[in-house]
Amino acid sequence: MNPLSRFQGNAWFQAGRLAYLALFAMTLIAAASWLFSNVRQIEPDKRAVVMRFGAVSRTAGAGLLLAWPEPLEQVEILPASDRVIEHHVTALLRADIVPAWNNTGGGKSDAVAGAGYLLTGDSGVVQLDVQVYYVITDPVAFVLQGEHVLPALDRLTEHAAVAICASRDLDTILVARPEIAGNGSNIAERRERLRGDLRQGINQQLAALSAGGSSTGIEVRRVDVQSSLPPSAVDAFNAVLTASQQADQNIANASNEAARVHQDAVQSADRALQVSHAKASEQIARASTDTATIVQLADDHSPELLWRLWRERMPAILAHAGSVTAVDPHDDAHLILPGPDRPTSQP
Repeated sequence: MNPLSRFQGNAWFQAGRLAYLALFAMTLIAAASWLFSNVRQIEPDKRAVVMRFGAVSRTAGAGLLLAWPEPLEQVEILPASDRVIEHHVTALLRADIVPAWNNTGGGKSDAVAGAGYLLTGDSGVVQLDVQVYYVITDPVAFVLQGEHVLPALDRLTEHAAVAICASRDLDTILVARPEIAGNGSNIAERRERLRGDLRQGINQQLAALSAGGSSTGIEVRRVDVQSSLPPSAVDAFNAVLTASQQADQNIANASNEAARVHQDAVQSADRALQVSHAKASEQIARASTDTATIVQLADDHSPELLWRLWRERMPAILAHAGSVTAVDPHDDAHLILPGPDRPTSQP
């Protein structure tokens, strides 16, 4: 055999051997990677649900998880029981509902004219933007429900929102008519309880599903609600509020004017009363001066002077009278005086 041919044969043999060894090593690495693919570290704020051939096998908390590789076992990583998960319920938003219906219906439809609005107990209309914060209480049920959990939560939130809005009037949901007299602390307190009532309604429905064997494995811890009016109704409410504020301003102005008039009247009455008291004091002083002589004579018991003053002054006084009838006070006779003439009645 030619030495060159022998050398070439050894080279091909060595190359084939190296390729085989490389392929074998890669196979071993791939097999080891597949065998240990489900061996992982679970974070402290997470937990794992291990399913074997589609059936739940076990649950594991934080730490090292040893599981058979897929498709023998599947591992679902879930948040821990104390971790709160946020979910935005977009099924109640008109901006998300109407375009979807119009696109599927081949144009604008009157069927969605009221979509996204909730009817209140006093026939008002309101829109709610709801944020739901929940925790996973049963990881097994949560994994079994899978992708149906969030749609079920949306439907339960819609149902609870419809029931709560129907049991309340508009002002116990949002400040729509601040001008009404009943919009006091009681209504404000009920408005604050809206979120708690909505959370309680959702949890009651979740408990009913669990009792019926269809547990979703979640519990709602908190609900945030932003309420709003339809855009077409905002202008009307603003107009009513403006008119109410203008009426209140007019009432305040009228009250101020009435108070000013009352104050002026009181001042005028006080001034007139003071003037009357001054005139009365002046007249009393003048009368006292005029009668001082007679009073003094009466005190001095001078009948001759009294009769002289009587004769001097009485004629001037009696001259102004139409008629005078003199009666002796010491006479016991009875005197009959004619009364005023009465008009005779006509038959």
